[in-house]
Amino acid sequence: MSKTEQTGNDTTGPKLWVVLARAYGALAHYVEQCIAAEGLCLSDFMMLEVLLHKGPLSISAIGEKVLLTNASMTAATDRLEKRGFVERHNSEEDRRSKIVTLTPEGRTFISELYERHVKDIEAVTSVLSQKEQNKMRGLLKTLGLAAKEASERKREAADAEASAPIKDRARVKKA
Repeated sequence: MSKTEQTGNDTTGPKLWVVLARAYGALAHYVEQCIAAEGLCLSDFMMLEVLLHKGPLSISAIGEKVLLTNASMTAATDRLEKRGFVERHNSEEDRRSKIVTLTPEGRTFISELYERHVKDIEAVTSVLSQKEQNKMRGLLKTLGLAAKEASERKREAADAEASAPIKDRARVKKA
């Protein structure tokens, strides 16, 4: 019998948030330790992983995929270029843009590292059955989409309030 069933307490949104945040924090810490043991920081790993799976991309496109700023991506590119893992080339479509590609050494390095990364994550997630993992993935996607929609509604309400004349702002807040 679970702790929730024993005490008769239902899980609340705030309790779920705390458990989710702690689980994410623990898993992220574990992954960062595994990546650091390979001599990389997480942003460098993410950049190499995107290039491995998506092919050559601009720095800004990589940043969008890994949710990092252009400045962070430029710094990561500099570090990886010094190690001989990536190269920058001028874009044929936009002379202002640089395209980042994996070098053969970089492709070999990230291919091997990614295989170990998958095993590291599987070692942790294997405490759940495949059925539980599938269910959790679906639930987390549903929760993430609901949070995204709630965030968009908040932003739209804030935009509406900001654009309303001062005398009408109290009415917009109540709506």
